[in-house]
Amino acid sequence: MESKQDNKLGQKIKALRNKLGLSQDELARKADVPYTTLTKIETGVIKKPSVFVIAKISKALEISIDKLVL
Repeated sequence: MESKQDNKLGQKIKALRNKLGLSQDELARKADVPYTTLTKIETGVIKKPSVFVIAKISKALEISIDKLVL
């Protein structure tokens, strides 16, 4: 069984996205990543997204990659 710990990245992205008042669709467009990719990361379907995708999401969330993944 998967624990919440397994999806810390997804939860963090979701929390930051909500803080900025962005919908999943808005963040996906802003980050230039597919909407389905973003939703899969947030829900934990994709546990280890590529560094490329993380970089785009962190830039769209206006946060450093380090702060996002650590």
